[in-house]
Amino acid sequence: MMTDLHRGAAFLLYQATLLVGILAMPIALLARRLGLTLPVRPLIESAERTYERADGGEGSR
Repeated sequence: MMTDLHRGAAFLLYQATLLVGILAMPIALLARRLGLTLPVRPLIESAERTYERADGGEGSR
């Protein structure tokens, strides 16, 4: 039960992180024009690793 709850929470975190990354795209493009970068990729990769560990490594690269 707790494993299913943990896996579900990790999946929701991963999906929410992807959504934030997609919604932040216009801001990221503007920031890049100004010479800045947003740390969205490390955030998504971290959430992906967390989900893969919670899922037992299924579907890993």
